[in-house]
Amino acid sequence: MVTCYIGIGSNLGNRQENIDKAVEELKNNKNIKFKQSSSIYETESVSDIPQGKFLNGVLEIETDLGPRSLLKELNRIEANLGRKRTVKNAPRTIDLDILYYGSENIKKDGLVIPHPKISEREFVLKGLRELSRA
Repeated sequence: MVTCYIGIGSNLGNRQENIDKAVEELKNNKNIKFKQSSSIYETESVSDIPQGKFLNGVLEIETDLGPRSLLKELNRIEANLGRKRTVKNAPRTIDLDILYYGSENIKKDGLVIPHPKISEREFVLKGLRELSRA
C-alpha cells in the first residue's frame, strides 16, 4: 500500500455534504484505506472566474491502486457527485486532486505528481502540516 495525500474541495451546493459524500465513497472503496483528514478551511477561489468560496482540506489515504487508476477513481467520484468538466477552473461540487503519491515524481500523459500548485495553496500547506503532526 502506498500513502497518498489528496486535496479535496467544494464550492457548489452544500459544500460540507459534498466533501462528506466524497470521503464516504473513498472509505467504501476496497482498494483505498482512509487514514485521516485535515481540518476543513474556507478559502477564496483562485480562479479568474467569479465564484463562491471553497471548503478545502487534505486527506491521507493508503492505496494499492496505481497513480493512473487512483486518478480515474477520483474522477469517478467527482462525476458521481455532479462535477461537470466544461470550463477550466469553473465552480465545482467536488474537486479531488492527487497531491502526493508516495515519494513518486510523475510527469506523463497529463498526470503530474507531486501536484504542481501545492506551494501556491495555503490550505494544502496547512492541511499537510496538520496531518504530519497527527
